[in-house]
Amino acid sequence: MLDEGASKNPSTPGAGFADVVGQGKLKRALSIVAVDDALSGVLVRGEKGTGKSTLARALAGYLPRRRVVADCPFGCPPTDRDRQCPDCRRRACVPVERRPAPFVTLPLGATREALVGSLSVADALDGAASFEPGLLARANRGVLYVDEVNLLDDHLVDVVLDAAAAGRNTVERDGVSRTHPAEFTLVGTMNPEEGDLRPQLRDRFDLAVDVTGLRETADRVAVVDRALGRDGADTGTRADGDSDDAGGDPDPGARIAGARERLADVTLPDAFVRDLVELCRDAGVDGHRADIAAARAARTLAALDGRSRAIEGDVREAASWALPHRLRTDPFEDAADPEELIDDRLGDDRTEGAADGDGSHGDGSDSDESHGDERAPDEDTPEPDAEGGSGDSDA
Repeated sequence: MLDEGASKNPSTPGAGFADVVGQGKLKRALSIVAVDDALSGVLVRGEKGTGKSTLARALAGYLPRRRVVADCPFGCPPTDRDRQCPDCRRRACVPVERRPAPFVTLPLGATREALVGSLSVADALDGAASFEPGLLARANRGVLYVDEVNLLDDHLVDVVLDAAAAGRNTVERDGVSRTHPAEFTLVGTMNPEEGDLRPQLRDRFDLAVDVTGLRETADRVAVVDRALGRDGADTGTRADGDSDDAGGDPDPGARIAGARERLADVTLPDAFVRDLVELCRDAGVDGHRADIAAARAARTLAALDGRSRAIEGDVREAASWALPHRLRTDPFEDAADPEELIDDRLGDDRTEGAADGDGSHGDGSDSDESHGDERAPDEDTPEPDAEGGSGDSDA
């Protein structure tokens, strides 16, 4: 049986965001990549023992349920032929079912064949190749998670980069090839003390979050209490204001499901778009991925908070995750301070209700026209169940 990495540092059964004290920023970043499939992923950097891997794996319980072709190993969407595998496209009618989005772990010791899949040599010689799907196939329309991603072998990094760029994976052997969809959200955790990440892979993460250990005594006591299973443990009051779950909601799954439904109706004022692109340009980042990632993240943060319009707080938070890991470093110069760059561009000089009437302040609750990057109400849009959560694993 193919090892998907479930045995490596397995998470606590039933673990959720609330099982980790603090780390509200990370919980929030993981939530928004579960809301917006257009965000390519999130990189989590931090010291050992800060809950990075536990929270990343907890995301599996909050992923949405999707409509899929029931007998397709790639979980193709039933109505979107452009995203289907060749076999599904050839069929006039397909069986449909709903299942949770996949969460697949890529172990550091995986082989290339385990990642991309394999073609049977004997069958290939007979002209009827038998394809065994790999991890990329299983992660289609879900999450591909890599713990200690900075230690991943270069030959596997190349495969992941190719699949992430193309949205498809091709396997070739003895003149026979097989192509299938491979669209996934990439989640990686790493300890910077153990080595850096290849720039090409680092740039593929739309967002990056840095986490540190808790400093307040009450918080550290709460961590010990939870580890020991002590009842009535006081979680303390954290200096950074982080709550024990994403946004203080006891049901992150329901919150994510609701945000997915309203995302297409969230608007990002033009003034904020200009601020973001000028911020990224002045910071000297390559290309336009930072601009696009920050804009998408700002809209998604608004949707997560139940607003139809992004506000300045969303833009600042999104920029703080989309920009820092892309800043250029010069060994002969001090590294730029991301917070200073953001403050310079998104300072407090903006007045309430900008002159152009873009509504860039306030609670953002007023309705507006949908942003051009709309999500079609297809099989990726959740249908809340009786409990309202998106992580229900029932068939």
